[in-house]
This record gives sequence, structure tokens and C-alpha cells, in this order.
Amino acid sequence: MDTLVHLEALCERLYNSQDSAEREHAERTLNCFRDHIDYIPQCQYILENSSNAYALMLASSSLLKQVTEHSLPLQLRLDIRNYLIDYLATRGPHLATFVLGSLIQLLCRVTKFGWLDDERFKELVNDATEFLYQGPHHRAIGLKILNQIVSEMNEWNQRLPLIRHRRISSDFLSLLVQIFKLSLTSLNQVKNDSNLLTSMKTGSKLEELALSLSHKCLSYDFVGSSYDNTDDLVSIRVPHSWRAVVEDPSTLDIFFYFYEIQTPFSKEALECLVHLASLRQAVFTDNAARLKFLAHLMMLTKQIMQKGIGLSDYDNYHVFCRLLGRFQVNYRLSELVGSEGYIDWIHLVTEFTSMSFQSWQWASSSVCHLLVMWSGFVKPATHLKSDSPSQLDKLVPKLVESFISSRLVSLQSDQLSENYLDDAANLQDQIESFPSLCRHQYQSCCTHILNIMDPLLQMYKEVANLQNFVDNNELSVVETKLAWIVHIIAAMIKDKNISVSRESHQVCDAELSARVLQLINVTDSGSHTRRYGEISKQRLDHAILTFCQSFKRSYVGSQTLIPSNVLYTRLSEIVGLHDHMSLLNTFAGKIALNLKSYESDEVIKHSLRLLLEMVSGHALKKLLLGVDNIKFMISHQSAKHFPFLRDCKHSRNRTNFYYIFGLLVFLEDSFLKFKSSRESLQQVFESLDAMPDANFRMDAAKNAFIGLMRDLRGLTSASDSSRTYGFLFDWVYPERMQLLCRAIVHWSDTPEVTTPLLKFVSEFVWNNSQRMTFDSSSANGILLFREVSKLMVAYGSSILSRPNSADKYTFKYKGIWISLEILSRALSGEYVIFGVFELYGDRALVDALDIGLKMALSIPIADVLAYRKVGKSYFAFLEVLLGKNLAYFLPRDESTFICIINSLEAGIRSSNTSILPQCATTVFNLASFHFSNTIMGESPSLPAAISLSQHIANLPDLFLQMSKTLFEVILFNESESNWILSKALLSLLLISEKAYVNMKSMILDSQKPEHIPQLSSSFDDLMKDVSRSLSIENCDRFSQNLSRFRRDFRTRISARRS
Repeated sequence: MDTLVHLEALCERLYNSQDSAEREHAERTLNCFRDHIDYIPQCQYILENSSNAYALMLASSSLLKQVTEHSLPLQLRLDIRNYLIDYLATRGPHLATFVLGSLIQLLCRVTKFGWLDDERFKELVNDATEFLYQGPHHRAIGLKILNQIVSEMNEWNQRLPLIRHRRISSDFLSLLVQIFKLSLTSLNQVKNDSNLLTSMKTGSKLEELALSLSHKCLSYDFVGSSYDNTDDLVSIRVPHSWRAVVEDPSTLDIFFYFYEIQTPFSKEALECLVHLASLRQAVFTDNAARLKFLAHLMMLTKQIMQKGIGLSDYDNYHVFCRLLGRFQVNYRLSELVGSEGYIDWIHLVTEFTSMSFQSWQWASSSVCHLLVMWSGFVKPATHLKSDSPSQLDKLVPKLVESFISSRLVSLQSDQLSENYLDDAANLQDQIESFPSLCRHQYQSCCTHILNIMDPLLQMYKEVANLQNFVDNNELSVVETKLAWIVHIIAAMIKDKNISVSRESHQVCDAELSARVLQLINVTDSGSHTRRYGEISKQRLDHAILTFCQSFKRSYVGSQTLIPSNVLYTRLSEIVGLHDHMSLLNTFAGKIALNLKSYESDEVIKHSLRLLLEMVSGHALKKLLLGVDNIKFMISHQSAKHFPFLRDCKHSRNRTNFYYIFGLLVFLEDSFLKFKSSRESLQQVFESLDAMPDANFRMDAAKNAFIGLMRDLRGLTSASDSSRTYGFLFDWVYPERMQLLCRAIVHWSDTPEVTTPLLKFVSEFVWNNSQRMTFDSSSANGILLFREVSKLMVAYGSSILSRPNSADKYTFKYKGIWISLEILSRALSGEYVIFGVFELYGDRALVDALDIGLKMALSIPIADVLAYRKVGKSYFAFLEVLLGKNLAYFLPRDESTFICIINSLEAGIRSSNTSILPQCATTVFNLASFHFSNTIMGESPSLPAAISLSQHIANLPDLFLQMSKTLFEVILFNESESNWILSKALLSLLLISEKAYVNMKSMILDSQKPEHIPQLSSSFDDLMKDVSRSLSIENCDRFSQNLSRFRRDFRTRISARRS
């Protein structure tokens, strides 16, 4: 740079210019500051001599990148640290906010990265404290530094090894209570300094920073689990060193004070109270101290409810609901009842809850916290041993009535922007805990629900008999109200508790269920048959299907845990349904009518989901074959009777329908039954086979073929035995396979066609449940693989030759991952003798592997990991390729070998539980092959072993990083695959002693000197009694040693944190 002025002009253009070309030129010119260590002195020069905010920002951001991405000398990092503290002390108050923030981030980053290298880095908290004793501007800088250092220590930077991050984060815990006390001191200073309190700008900023600091301290990752601090957090495990500050009443009082005065940051103060209410029991001196803390917290929440402090603000309201929820999670009902002022408190909570129910316009998302709280209160109420009454018997029925009535009022209001019956997640949140409240006083609650439902049901019956009902809006409201009540009944039927399922409860269940069963008979009769397109009618049918699911799980079939004689006796009296079969026929009839009448994708999907649940249980499935409505569906599975089958938008529903249809057909294990049921599909096959090429590209042929592939996929997935699969195979092969090859040639550029085709083939070649058991004299497995190889070569050659599309997943990756899945299933199905191909000079196997490897390598590893299904198929293919096909893979060139190994390491590092076992198995296959054929052998004789030895000789450190990655994942991640991970690690350690030595050094270097001897001893125990063998016994022994090492190491880390 010629002059500082010129550099400042470039910085102005970099951050402010509207011209993209000008910004890019400035960025290219200034990149040297960020990329080269030699420019660190120039960055310091800019900080010293420039007053331009953008130039200062360039210097600060460049230094941040240098510190993060480069291993700078220790003295240089110390110099940067000391320089920044002095710089912030002298020039900090005059800097632009964004520059100040960047410099503080740089200071905290260099502090964290050097935390274990020199004790002087740990002085930052003391340095920041010095700022707090100066004027308001310096005090704000000190609080910003403390805020940033807590955030920096709590968040893992991927440039830092995870082991080192957790070591630093654990070590920092000893200072966290000091920082928390500083935040409390700052809050008290703001409270007691009248000048600050009345200063809108300075006082408000200090309050914000101090509250933010308190919140960050309380939400710190105390246990080293990298959890996300959400509403579901159960308890905060602060160390015992926090005991004094937690038990000090002024801690709660200061947060309540800043909430009570209702500043713009009152929500943060209330959040701190939520965290304090979530403290674990062990932090208190004894139970008396804990109960004293509880009483104080109850008193503060009582004041908030009595005066309505801050509850007109939605954010405050939501956080306060969470605060009340903490009482149920962290304290027993007996402890609450025994607290002074409980009676007043519980009545205030009841009034607050009822008000929340009535405030449905804006408090609906907060209600779930209150329902969970009350649900937790009533469950132990029947076993409560206390001299003081809980008051729940009087209060809960009122809350039930309030909740139901408020929801019914909301459903007919124009102010409801979005009906919560359409939001499955919100509906589940509200319904999930409500039945527990109803069960507390079940008979009275049921009576209340029946009193509401009966007039609505009567009105709905009357409308069905009318030819014209003018007020369509009124009818929609009635349907929506009925839907809501049916959802409540479904939740109550589902929420069964064997220990409290008395006969009186079954009578109540029968009364409620009878109303819904009567409703089922009405919904598809009279004038209601013209309303299938109405949203309110669809909501009602969704609710009815949900009821059917709940009733089936609780009362239908031999697997139900609750005797149901009383219920069926009462149902027989009311609606004439006296046993399981009559109920199943009613449910099946409703499903059939929905499938016949609806165009709604959601209703059809829900109906099929219920039908699948009904046919999934073996005992219940046999019962269904005797149900009249099921027999009708089996014998009439065509678009003529179920119009949704001809609509393209129902393609997934179509596959599910034929899957369910297949389960029922194959249950009888009869070829004649299968032959008669496939007639409609046979006709489609024949019409497409006879179609000339000129017509094959037309939409009619395309839609027919897509539907056929989806039907066949559903039917094939229903087969789970060699006999039923034989029915399918003999029908499809060889005559029907030609149609698939023809479609690949004509439609290879159309994912709409190739995707269902490939998915059918994937299902067809999958030896699921060992269903593909051909006769010993049959060549069917070999012949099928030859057809699959042809299909894969034709499709793969086509897709690899086309340029990338903007939607690369749909037009490329999706077809590739399904193809890799096909190859993985065919290669690992164990129904093909692959040696036959080489023996007779058939290239089917080699061609399939060639095209599979090319397709796999065509996807960048970043995209493999970004798309879950792509990653799963990619690593499954590698597992097969590097398992039984090493003779094909290992002679590949070195770049291919490196690419595959790097992708395996990336897969392990990603900690994706769906691909982790596959990656570990693949690594084990490769390492064990080298160990068996080279390390333990006299000299490699197999061509594949020679090739692998050459790769390793050229790349001696290739597996070193893999070993480190595996060890780190085992040590710190929670995984169900630790056995296969330990097996893979052992195979790597046995082929490279250097890998073990390096791994040991890496762990020991990250520890304090006083802990190294004990940890070193643990490392010695790691290989205790482990021989140079990969036998199952030896692998088990190493896995047990590694589990002990992992447990001891994590216990030591946790102890340090406490």
C-alpha cells in the first residue's frame, strides 16, 4: 500500500460500495492482510494510525482470521493480547460499535486459543474487572469483554480440536462463578446509582450488558455435552462453588427488581429467573436451604401474578409460563404443598392459567407449558401424603371446562388467523397433556364434554337430512367444533393408565366413543356427501381418523392390556357394536369411503396410515380378512373404485395403498389369490409393451408407467417370504424386465419417470427378510444381476454425460443415490455367485462396479454429507465395494484411493449416526485386509494386497489422521456404534504403531501436568491383554478396555468441572 489514505479509500469501497465489481477489486487487493502472517505488523500500524472505522475493521477482522487459522508463535499471541487490552483502555470508548465488537472478539479468540499455553492468558477476567472500576464507557467495555469471553469459551470453534476445546471450557469453569458475581455487582451498581438509572442511554446499556452476562453464565454448558439450551432443559448442573451466590436471597431479588421496573430488557431478567429455578438439587447445602429458595421463588412469582407485572408483553408472558413450568419439573408436589403461601399461590396460578386459556389470540403457544405443569401436578396428587390439601380436586375441573370452552370460542372467531387444528405440532402440544387433567376427575369431565357435544351432534344430524343448508359458515363452525371435541376424546381414549382404568372409566370411554361412532355414520350421509372439498369437513374426518387410531390401540385386538368387556357392553347398548370385528368393520368402512370420496392428499394419507396400523399386527391382520369392507377393498383395488389412484399428486399414497394391499393378499400365501389380484397391473404391462416407440414418450404412457412402477414397488415391499417373492419374480422376470430397459432408454432425462423405476428396482433386488432364496439349481440370481447391470450402465452412462442442472439433487444426485442403493443391495444380497462372471468372461459385475464408482466419485464429498440420503447410499456402496470387492477397487489409481479414504474420514468426523457404522466397517475391512495379508503374512502375494501396500508406502501418514478422528469420536460422542468404532480403531493401531504413539501424545499434551501420570497409566491399560490379532475375542477385549478408558477420562473431566 502506497499510503494509509489509499488503503482507507479501498476499505470504504469494500464495505460501502454498491458496485459489485468495485467491491470485488477492493477485496482482492486487501486479501493479503487476511491471508499472510507477514501483514500482522501492518494491521497494528493501521490500528495505531488510522481513525477510519472501516480501515480499523479491516485490521481487526484480518487479525481475527490470522489468529484463528494460523498457529502463531506464543510470544506474538501474547503481544497481540497485551496490545489489545491497552488499545481498548485508551481508544475503546471512541471506537465505532462494530469495530469495538470485532476487537473484543479478537481479544477473546486469542485468549481462548492460548488458554492452555501460558497462564498470562487467564488474566483476562482480572483485566476486564479493571475496566469495571472506571467510568461508564470503560465499564461497558469490561462487560462486553466478559460477555464475549463466556460465549467464546462455551462455543466450539472447529479450528480447535474438540478435545482441546472441552479441556479449555472445563478449565474456564473455575472463573465462571466470579464472572457471574461481577454481573450481579454491575446490576446492583446500576440499581443503586441514581445517575445511571436515570440515564436512558448509559444506564440502559449497562443493564443490558450485565443481564446478558448473567444469562450467558447461567446457560453455560456446565456438563460438557454441547447441549442446546432450550425450553426442554430439565436442570442446570452448576458446580458446588456456586452454592453461596445461589442461596443468597439477593440473587433472586436483583433479577426480580430489573424485571419489575419493566425496562426493555425485562425478558432477560425473567430468563435468568427461569435458569435459577432449574438449578439441580445437589447445589444447595441441604433440603431446608432448597425449600427456602423455593418459598422465595414462589413469593416472587406470586407478586408477578397479583400485579400482572410485565405480562402484557408477549415475550415476558411466554417466559413466565416457562418459569411456572419449572416448579413442576424441579420440585415435588408435596414440597409445593408444604410451602408457606401455597394456597394463595396455587389459586393465582389457576387464575393465570384460566386467563391464558381465554387469551387464545396471542397466548396459544405458551399454553402447552401450563398444561404440562398441571399434568405433572395431578399425576402424583392421588398419592400425596400431606397434612395440607392440594386444592387440585376443586381447581382442575374448572381448568378443564375453561380450556374446552376457550377453544370452542376461538374456533368461531374471525380473529383467528390460522386454525390450530391445521397445525399438527401445535395441536399435539395442546392435546398431549390435557387428558391427565381430565383423568383427575374423569366422570365430571366426561359429563361436561357430552353436554357440549350432544347438541352439536344433533344439529349435524338434522343438517344431513336437509337438501339445502344455506348458512355454510355456520355449518363449518359446527364441523370445526366437533373436530376439536373428537380430538379431545381421542386423546382421552389414548391416555390409558392400567392402574387407574376402573370400570367407571370404561363406561365413560364408551359414552364418549359412542358419540364419535354415531358421528361416523352421519358424516358420509345426506347433504354432507357434497362437502368433501370443504376444509372444515376435512378437519372433522382427520379428527375421526385420529379417534379410530386411539381406540384401536387401547381397545381393539388381542394385544390390548386393558380388559374391555364393560366398554363393549355399553357400546352394544348405545350403538349396537358389541365386539372387535364390528368396530373394525366400521373403521374399515370409514377408510374406504374416504379413499373413494376425497381428493385431499392429507385425508387420504391419514386414512391409509390408519389402515396400515390395522394390518400391521399379525393377529389383527387375520381378523381383517373376515371384515366385509376389507374384502371389498381387496377385490376392487382399481381407479374405478378409488379415483385417487389415477391422480399423479397421489403417487406416494398409491405406493402405500398397494403395499397395504400386498400385505393382505400375501397373508393367504395363495398363488391363485395373487394371480387374480394382479389383473389390473397385468393389463397396464401389456398395453405398455404393445405401445410403439412413437407413443411411448407421450404423457398417457408416461403416467401409466409411473403408476405401474409405484404399484409394483408397494406390492414388492409387502413380500416377506421366499414363496410370495417367487410369485412376483416369476411374473416380472424375464418378460417384464424388457419394459424397464426400454423406459430407461426413452426417459433417462426425466427424473419423474426414472425415480419410481429405480426405486422399484431397488426394492425388487433387496433380499429383505431373506425372501430371495432361489433353488440350488436355479440361475435366477445371476440372471437378475445381469439385468440390473444393464439398467445401471444405461442409466449411469446417461446421467454422467449430462451437464449439471441448477437443481442438482433432483436431476442428478437423487438418481445416483438410488442407483448406488440398488448396487449395494444386489452385491450384498447373497443370492448371486459372482465368481461365475469372471469364470465365463461376463463383464456384468465389472461394468456394474465401474459405473457405480464413477457415479459415487461424481458427487463432491461436501454434497455427500449435506444430503442425508445421498450420504447413506454412498457409504453403503463403499462398505460393499471395500468389503468383498477389494480385488476390483485396490488396483485403482492413487487419486481415487485418496478420495475414498478422505471421504471415509469425513463421514466419521461428521458424527452422523446413520453413516458412522458404515464408515467404521469399511475402514475395518480395509485395515484388516492389510493386516492379514501383509503385516501378519510373509509377503503379500495377492495383487490386491500388493496394491494396498503400495498405496500405504506412498502415503505413510494416511491412516494417522483417521486413527485420531476415530479416537476423538469414541471419546466424546454418544454413539450406539462404539463397538464397531473400537474394532476399526484397533485394526488401524495394529497396522501402525506410530498411530498409537501420536494419538497418545495428542491426548496427554492437552492435559494439566499433574494429571498426565494417571492418564498415561490409563493409556497403558488400554492395550492390556490385547494381542496382535483381529479375532472377535481380541476385539471385544480392546472394546472393553476402551470403554473403561472413555469412562475414566470423562469422569475426570466432569470432576474437574464440578
